[in-house]
Amino acid sequence: MRTIGLEEHFVTAGMAAYGAGSASIAQPERWAAASRLLLDLTEERLPAMDAAGLDVQVLSLNSPGIQAEKDPAVAVRQAAAVNDLLAATIAENPDRFSGFAALPLQDPQAAAKELERAVTQLGLKGALVNAHTQGRYLDDPTLRGVWEQAAGLDVPLYLHPANGADTAHVLNGHPEMVGPMWSWGTDTASHVLRLVFGGVFDDFPDAKLLLGHMGEGLPYVMWRLDSRWGFHNHHGVELARGNPSEYLRHNLYITTSGVCDAPPLLCALLALGADKILFGTDYPFEEMGTATEFLRTAPVSEADRHKIAGGNAEALLRL
Repeated sequence: MRTIGLEEHFVTAGMAAYGAGSASIAQPERWAAASRLLLDLTEERLPAMDAAGLDVQVLSLNSPGIQAEKDPAVAVRQAAAVNDLLAATIAENPDRFSGFAALPLQDPQAAAKELERAVTQLGLKGALVNAHTQGRYLDDPTLRGVWEQAAGLDVPLYLHPANGADTAHVLNGHPEMVGPMWSWGTDTASHVLRLVFGGVFDDFPDAKLLLGHMGEGLPYVMWRLDSRWGFHNHHGVELARGNPSEYLRHNLYITTSGVCDAPPLLCALLALGADKILFGTDYPFEEMGTATEFLRTAPVSEADRHKIAGGNAEALLRL
């Protein structure tokens, strides 16, 4: 059984400064350790993978990544440089690494072209987007060309959290709730629902969306989404498939990244099915060994364990 992790972060020296906002979330010593590990692609990472029994990492640029750059021209250059570096790293370690491209969504046409280049020329397996791009979400009509490219190439877009474009009023006075412990999850789940109600998956019925952290809570609320959609004023929005859950079951794939706990895994299995769940560690923010031990001991069938560990990744990403 090959074990493949799909949310495995890195950062380049040139991109590290964009993470200053995230630095304020973490305890200083924890952020310092994570920052050091993010900059390392092989020296400490490969021995840690061996120790944990992680065969392959699908590498991706850590949040906020390219999305934090305000100048579209700079973002285009940065994305190309990051993707070239990533492809070179994979070429040197083809049995241990694969990767998701970074996209300069500040320039939608350039982003679509970069996705095509990253997949067809560099061999990357899709793209990871860190939340919003200067307040623009993935349901924005200007980004339909990116979705068209992803669907045509049959590669997923991985939606990963980052700091929000703003902070919800309910969080005022409670900065401890801002970040991956709470607000990033609710922000990201809301972003996914924007895609559903914004018609992205009606326009591209077979588009593939990857979501980390056991689905950011969405598998838990699918029944209620459908129930309340039947009750709510639709405000002119109609879904071709009828209910929100139909899109989550069809277009959504999730990873276990950052959630090493049996109850949410079992909920996700019941809600989405074993074919839609893939493994991830959220390195370096979680311990690889904790994640792989969870995978080995989770109360699931061996057939499902094999799918989650690597079988589904092999099929989805053609690894």
